Formats: sequence, structure tokens, C-alpha cells
Amino acid sequence: MPELPEVEVTRRAFASQIAGARILGASLGKPLRWPLGLEPAQLVGREVRGVRRRGKYLLIDLSEGMLLLHLGMSGSLRFAAAHGPALGAAGPHDHFDLETSQGLLRLHDPRRFGAVVHVRGEDDPLARKLLDHLGMEPLDEGFAFEAFRAGLQASRTPIKQLLLSGSVVVGVGNIYASEVLFMARISPTLPAREVGPRKARKLFEEIRRVLALAVEQGGTTLRDFSAPDGMAGHFQLQARVYGRQGLPCTHCGAPIQLLRQGQRSTFYCARCQKA
Repeated sequence: MPELPEVEVTRRAFASQIAGARILGASLGKPLRWPLGLEPAQLVGREVRGVRRRGKYLLIDLSEGMLLLHLGMSGSLRFAAAHGPALGAAGPHDHFDLETSQGLLRLHDPRRFGAVVHVRGEDDPLARKLLDHLGMEPLDEGFAFEAFRAGLQASRTPIKQLLLSGSVVVGVGNIYASEVLFMARISPTLPAREVGPRKARKLFEEIRRVLALAVEQGGTTLRDFSAPDGMAGHFQLQARVYGRQGLPCTHCGAPIQLLRQGQRSTFYCARCQKA
């Protein structure tokens, strides 16, 4: 599933190219997770003001309203500039095309868990339902240690599952949660409220560092993800624990362990990350 770094890589790849474009047409393929909320033809004539990100949602600001876009489990975007190579006809797994004066934006999603939804703005009830519960943005200046620590202290949930929930901080998906907990030397099963101040500070710093590095590396490509220019991500090549079950820990040499938490795979070093 594309996580925050992959979504941010996607945003950066086409946001500047589509900003200021006028919508010439829009079309839908097979139904996605939620309905678009209006007839595609109603988007024609509107201007794309910019593209932002909130958690794993892309927010495409229009001169009238906004499109909320989620890549789901296997979605990816492609953008073909108006004066560059064309994308060709939509295929069976291409479910949304936005044709603009500056190029074509296409959502490719084999599993159809993604979504494109039109809302009036961030105050629209549907937008609030999807966005209001999200935690702090780890790559923004507003990511504050005091608020992060308070969020940990308020929860008895195992720390890894709290990170995955996105209620305290967004974007620490399954791969990145295993990595930041290893770097902070915290057991993934430790109740969040039992993480001490020193390790909480280290975890806070590693969340910022690892996610920023992942964006720099183009995200993580395990199966489906690639950026709008077709390039795969490379963060997985630097993973210290994720996907390394049975291999020696890069710090102490003990074999990396695998456990299941909430139906998700957790990779960790039992020696370095003692409860």
C-alpha cells in the first residue's frame, strides 16, 4: 500500500506541472471505493489551483471545489505533459482520467480500493470525515515533540499499532513503523504509554529522519508502486529490519524476528529492542 512517502513523491512529481491548468475533460472507468460525487463533465472549465497532501490523501484544489484522491492498496498516478509522450488509451485498470490544458492525469488501480471524490472544500462534511481524525504531519514544522509525547502517554495500545493508526502522527506505515522502532530501540509490543522520555525523543527524531529519507529515495517499491514518471522507489534497499526475517541484525548480529500484530507483519530485533 502506498504510504506517506510514496504519496508525497507522487505529489511532487506532477504538482508543479498541473498547477494553473484548465480542465478539458474527465472520465471514469470501473467504480472505485466511493462515487465521484458529481458528473465528470461538471469538472470541465475549472482551473487546477494546486496539489497538496494530507496524510495519504492528495488534495487537488480547483477554482470551484476540491478533488480528494487516495491511492488505496495498489493505486498509482501517471501524468503525461501536453507536449510530451502520450499515455495512450485507458486500459482495464485505469479508472480515472483528468484531461487538462497542461497534460493528462491518470489513476491506475488494479484492485480498485483507491478513490477520487469531489468535495466543496476541507469544510465539506465528507472531507472532514476523512481528514479531521488524522494526526500530525511528520514532515511539517507543526510536528511538535510535546504533542507527540502526550499522544503516546495517553494510549495503552502497543506502540507499533498506535503508529499505524495515524491518530498521533500520520504516515508511519507498516514498513516505516518497523524501521523507526528499530532505530529507536523500542519493542513493537511495548504499550505506548510506557515509552520513556529519552526513547520517545529518539522515536520522534527517527520518524522525521526515516520518512524524509524515504521521500528522497523515491519511496518504497515492493510490488505496485511507482511515481508518475514511472520510476520505482529505492528505500527498501536501505531497510534495517523490514523483510529481513532470519538475517543478522545490522547492529548486534542476532537474527531478525517476525511477529504478527493486528494482521500486519512486524520485523524487529529481540536483542536490540527489548521490552
